[in-house]
Amino acid sequence: MALFLVELEFKGEVKDKASFEQKVSALQENLHGDELIEVQVSKGFSRAFFIIESDNQEKLEATLKEKDYQVALVKEVRIVGQDLEKVKKQKDKINYLVEWNLPENLTMDQYLNRKKTNSVHYAEVPEVTFSRTYVCEDMSKCLCFYDAPDEDAVIRAREAVKAPIDAITEINSDKE
Repeated sequence: MALFLVELEFKGEVKDKASFEQKVSALQENLHGDELIEVQVSKGFSRAFFIIESDNQEKLEATLKEKDYQVALVKEVRIVGQDLEKVKKQKDKINYLVEWNLPENLTMDQYLNRKKTNSVHYAEVPEVTFSRTYVCEDMSKCLCFYDAPDEDAVIRAREAVKAPIDAITEINSDKE
């Protein structure tokens, strides 16, 4: 089984917690043996990020297309910084997601070494807690999850670990 990042755009069709929960339930019902590991949605419910465990990317994409979801991205990912079983239990709090479009020449080994070397610098910004990263296996992008008091604190944490930011999304923490 592999992990897949699925990014959906709602284009105004989801405006509140109840309609978002309906979308998640509908998706979950149609996964047919695949497991929904994690769901994060932006404030305002315009974008959602799903981590799905599946043995077949084509089947997953066909399910999404068949149900007419507005799919922005489906990519195989690996989790870095946290154990998958802990994520499945959904105990930690996150409220910011940082997207970084990785440089073309960066390999997974280089990325992992860089992360290991630079992660100690998160201690310089104690008000921010790094949770986990999902790195696309094709090395095109990564998503990093944080708990922070505000966007500026996330920016300071990313500067401390010498990691760029292509986008920051505030996560709706009242989605459950």
